[in-house]
Amino acid sequence: MTGKLSGKVAFITGAARGQGRAHALAMAREGADIIAVDICRDIASNPYPLATPDDLAETERSVKELGRRIVARVADVRERHELRDALEAGVADLGRVDIVVANAGILPMAMGNPDPMGFVDASDVDLVGVMNTVAVAVPHLPDGSSIIVTGSTAGMIRGTTTSPDMGPGGAGYGWSKRVVIEYVEEMSLHLAPKMIRVNAIHPTNCNTHLLQNEGMYGVFRPDLKAEGKTATREDAEPLFSLFQAMPIPYVEPEDMAHLGVFLASDESRYITGQQIRVDAGSLLKWPNGPGG
Repeated sequence: MTGKLSGKVAFITGAARGQGRAHALAMAREGADIIAVDICRDIASNPYPLATPDDLAETERSVKELGRRIVARVADVRERHELRDALEAGVADLGRVDIVVANAGILPMAMGNPDPMGFVDASDVDLVGVMNTVAVAVPHLPDGSSIIVTGSTAGMIRGTTTSPDMGPGGAGYGWSKRVVIEYVEEMSLHLAPKMIRVNAIHPTNCNTHLLQNEGMYGVFRPDLKAEGKTATREDAEPLFSLFQAMPIPYVEPEDMAHLGVFLASDESRYITGQQIRVDAGSLLKWPNGPGG
């Protein structure tokens, strides 16, 4: 611990597990207090389970174990008033907010049922949820604050989430992550006069529930699906490595969190409007998409 974020408070969405929890713990280790929110219930179009109240409680326990304060609240990023209530509760308790990590995201896959609500839910969480998070936070942010958005290489590499298996939800995920790129660049210009930075982190395959689920295994092993078999992690994981230039199946949530600490700290005080890939070379390997 070096105290890079001492005296600061971070507002993090999707904080109950995965990348969100990793950001919360990494920032707490550097001295930040945390306002953590998560939906803590499933969304019908999303085929894998989302975080639970127990997951959020574990994030809360882990932050406190690091000696930092935390306000944890259940809130749906699709509902701006829920986010506002959660943030205001955190500010009332912790006194301020200096860092925003708009991280919550889902990838609703069709799983044989191409429901248009998959597109609606993906875009509502992955795009509207980002904008709602920033919207409720901006009035509270002092000069010199930092906003960090979780994007995806899916927003940079066409075709990664568009297939019959992915369906409307996959298309909504990819579309949302593409629009997030432009949103980050626009917001960085409008907040620059206050020295508030806005940057996006774009991971490749990341070792979270969004990747590690039966639906995604089937996407990577359509041959097994065609044979009427259910693909397992062991079946799919060797194929994960094909996406990256480096010979790895995925990056870890902590890899995003290390970058998040840097972007939240004063060490990045003049870095804004950036699209930073943590992708092990995937964009360079697939500049025109997997089918190009």
